[in-house]
Amino acid sequence: MPLPVDVLRIRLRNEIEMCQRELRHHISVSDPSLSSFPVMVSVTFMRVPGPDWEEGKVVHRFVHRMAIVISEDYPMEKPIVKWQTPIFHPNIMAPSDGGYVCTKLLENWDFGSNLMTFIKGIESLLVNPNPANPFGNDMCTRAAAYFNRNKYRPPLVMDQTDRRIRIIGDADA
Repeated sequence: MPLPVDVLRIRLRNEIEMCQRELRHHISVSDPSLSSFPVMVSVTFMRVPGPDWEEGKVVHRFVHRMAIVISEDYPMEKPIVKWQTPIFHPNIMAPSDGGYVCTKLLENWDFGSNLMTFIKGIESLLVNPNPANPFGNDMCTRAAAYFNRNKYRPPLVMDQTDRRIRIIGDADA
């Protein structure tokens, strides 16, 4: 049974405000008044290293975007998540492949789950790919094979003004 709409709006508003206040990422909402559902929450991860594949090499990207679509059955129903920026990751599909995200946070979604925990979990997944549990598409399988052979080593601390892409691996994938 879904939450009454006014209760859902209060809960969702509180979760979004907490994310905007506590996280260093840019978070926006398709309908800030939450007057109709589904609502899309856009998250731009800032200064989080994540792998991408360019010119036969694994590189770091420091800005990533995902969309979280929340229905009126939230939080009983998990949100729909779509990745929107280039990525070379065993657990996150490239946008051209659907942009789906494979994480236990979605698989085990329940009433106690919330956006803050989810977004922090995705941030952690970006810097810690799990090659033991990849999606079955070609790019994710290639990323899993690569990260099984080469540990992903993102920079530990990044200069706040440095957004360059850095080469970290070989072309072998």
